[in-house]
Amino acid sequence: RCSGRVEVSREGKWGTVCDDHFDMNSGSVVCRQLGCGQVVSVLGWSYFGGGSENIHLDDVQCRGTESYLWDCPHSGWNTHNCEHNEDVGVICSDPSSAPTPSPAETETTLGEDASALSLRLADGDGRCSGRVELYYEGSWGTVCDDGWGLAEANVVCRRMGCG
Repeated sequence: RCSGRVEVSREGKWGTVCDDHFDMNSGSVVCRQLGCGQVVSVLGWSYFGGGSENIHLDDVQCRGTESYLWDCPHSGWNTHNCEHNEDVGVICSDPSSAPTPSPAETETTLGEDASALSLRLADGDGRCSGRVELYYEGSWGTVCDDGWGLAEANVVCRRMGCG
């Protein structure tokens, strides 16, 4: 779950990300978004195999502080000059299993595809406090606090409807 070809979902369709300009900063955003620790390596030229459908993103140039890959500057959705032999892959440092959800936790949907990514605050004193967790590809994972600050906390609070 913490290494492989990078894909994003938009309007219910999965697509790959081209390796043009994709660097360790962009890889860091992917690993953080997935709750998979730190980026270890970014691998171009379809290291994990090429996709077969859409190429959603190209020329992704993250600063490394963005919460989501699609928040990084890029050439526009489905605008690319790539083929699937340039699909980018990432290896992250933390392949540990995610915690089990409890029914009492509050969740909210994030991003382009409601089925792909959800957010919750776990084990807090109420609906607006707790550990930040993301649900991705069938499991919950924690969010690493490296580089975490008030701006990131404000995004979570807004998404959770907590001001």
